Amino acid sequence: MSDDVEVRQRWSGSDRPIPRVVVRPLQAFLATSTSSAMVLFGAVVVALVWANVGGDSYERMWSTPLNVTFDETTLGSDLRFWVNDGLMTVFFLLAGLEIKRQLTLGELRQPRAAALPAIAAIGGMLVPALVYLAVAGGGEAQRGWGIPMATDIALALGALALAASHAPASLKPLLLTLAIVDDVGAIVVIAIFYTDDASGTSLLVAIAIVGAIVLLQRVHVRATVPYVVLGAALWYFTYRAGVHPTIAGVVLGLLTPTAPFQTAAASRVEATRIVAQTSDDPDRQDADASWWLHISWVTKETVSPLERMEHLFLPWSSYLIVPMFALANAGVALSWASLGSAVTGGVGLGIVLGLVVGKPLGVVVAGWLAIRTGAGLRPAEVAWSDLLGMGATAGIGFTVALFIAELAFPDQPGLLAEAKVAIVLGSVAAGLLGQVLLRANQPPAGSRLADASNARDEGHGPASVSTPPTA
Repeated sequence: MSDDVEVRQRWSGSDRPIPRVVVRPLQAFLATSTSSAMVLFGAVVVALVWANVGGDSYERMWSTPLNVTFDETTLGSDLRFWVNDGLMTVFFLLAGLEIKRQLTLGELRQPRAAALPAIAAIGGMLVPALVYLAVAGGGEAQRGWGIPMATDIALALGALALAASHAPASLKPLLLTLAIVDDVGAIVVIAIFYTDDASGTSLLVAIAIVGAIVLLQRVHVRATVPYVVLGAALWYFTYRAGVHPTIAGVVLGLLTPTAPFQTAAASRVEATRIVAQTSDDPDRQDADASWWLHISWVTKETVSPLERMEHLFLPWSSYLIVPMFALANAGVALSWASLGSAVTGGVGLGIVLGLVVGKPLGVVVAGWLAIRTGAGLRPAEVAWSDLLGMGATAGIGFTVALFIAELAFPDQPGLLAEAKVAIVLGSVAAGLLGQVLLRANQPPAGSRLADASNARDEGHGPASVSTPPTA
């Protein structure tokens, strides 16, 4: 083989005008730690402008009837349903994948290391819910208690990245772990408290499908098609059971294997063997195609199913699905009256105080208890002011908070509108408070947050997933 043979560049890496002027600058932007948060923020702005200057076109657009009827069964209702209940399943799938990663490979597999952010996350969920209930009172308003519990992983990590030079490096994994545990809590809350009366038969079928997926894994079925079919069936029967169908995405994520099917050593040996048996004769193009297709299969299986799924879906979730969800749900008519109700009405004030006051208070108090009792360890370079800033940043609950608001007030448009305005105001206020608290600290000596360009560490998504999400 000639030593001067070079691998051809991808189209995006060529010197053609479009890749040079458009594609590579776009790739550079997407590689930054705040790109997904900026796209999401842009979608929110578009939704608010559209809802306020476009008349009723915003609501007419997302209320466009869109359903599928078969065998006397109607699936879906309108365009917003397919975004919230359909596309957002991918967001929760990524949340499940990130939870599985953390439980098997990350911080959550080490109880001692995970204890501080996990306990802080529990406090950061309970205190905002209690603050909300204390302010909102009873009646229909109390159904919104789960709204201020949420943390938006992507926006929270993006906000932390903006204050990177003022925060210790170990604060990022703490926030990521906190957001992942928060995602778990949000998923449990949605499954238990925001689910309609479940249908026993459909629920049993869904459980049987989960069993079938586990069985296929046990007998080492690695083909993609059976899992896609069973995953779609799980979504459908979860929907039929009255459980929110996005839970199917979480279940699929948790079932995804974290270990590759082939070792790197086996892949190297097989590649070497095949290279020795193939020809460089230019007149026999594709004569060895079967060999190269085989090695492409082997090398693909050297990457775990979890990593492959995350690599496939994360960009779609971060830059299309979550922004589309924000576009479909963040649009609400703003007026002095609506802004006033968001900070004076029971629902709105409960959400704002829950996100801005309850979150940091819950995180710090629960974190202090964890350290005081010896259950958790505080990294030496992380000061209490850093934990307070992290807790305030965790109050950015945007995506999952909107999601829970839709579930909490499906037939209460007034309360839903009040909740949406409060979520926007509360998340912005929490983000600004977090920036003030973090930037008030002196830059830690010898410690800086690493660039968060690695999509896995961003959690997209309930964090940041993350990203979940996470959620």
